[in-house]
Amino acid sequence: MRRRLYLMRHAEVSYFSEDGSPVDPAEVPLTEDGRAQAREAAAALAGIELDRVICSGLPRTLETASIVAPRSDVESWPELREIQGGRLSDIPPDALEREFVHAFRGVIPNDARFLRGESIGELFDRVLPALARFTAGEWDTALAVLHGGVNRALLSYALTGERMFLGHFEQAPACVNVLDLGHGGEWIVRAVNVAPYDLLHLAHRSTTMERYWAEFQNRAAAELPDG
Repeated sequence: MRRRLYLMRHAEVSYFSEDGSPVDPAEVPLTEDGRAQAREAAAALAGIELDRVICSGLPRTLETASIVAPRSDVESWPELREIQGGRLSDIPPDALEREFVHAFRGVIPNDARFLRGESIGELFDRVLPALARFTAGEWDTALAVLHGGVNRALLSYALTGERMFLGHFEQAPACVNVLDLGHGGEWIVRAVNVAPYDLLHLAHRSTTMERYWAEFQNRAAAELPDG
């Protein structure tokens, strides 16, 4: 028998204020659209008995988990927080769009730094021991509500068994990934990036980072004086 892990990304948030300035990722809440997405995920998972529910402890994961699994005690695992970027203001203007939009492109080396902050290797250093500790526990069916970068790292490891970061695993807000774990520690990846509110991803063909970049540009442009 295999154990089942439902690995979610938190629902929609906005990382930029109305003037286009970045919002502290450690504090950002879900948007109204995000709460609706989480309710759709809750409906998709309704009837599934969850033995454990974990999140990173950041408000956006805790809020998502509370909507998706309202009858469960949600555990906070801070080592599963999102990969930490540097300050956007420290990135030269002529490099900002490229580094932002291409942050999760291709097979990313362990020494590469996410927006000049935490490296992919440093991300693996904290999420893989946490994964090992979690899978050593007693449970049959679990839900983990985490982040786009963290989920990519976990999915990549499940597929390859190595510290290889496959950046092209797109993770839509409130998406669900389905993984099974055998007794020998081998993973089977059954489904990736299932968005219950948009199963065929008809709403758009852009990546999450492309949409955040467009949001950043649009909000900053709205503050520019006419003429």
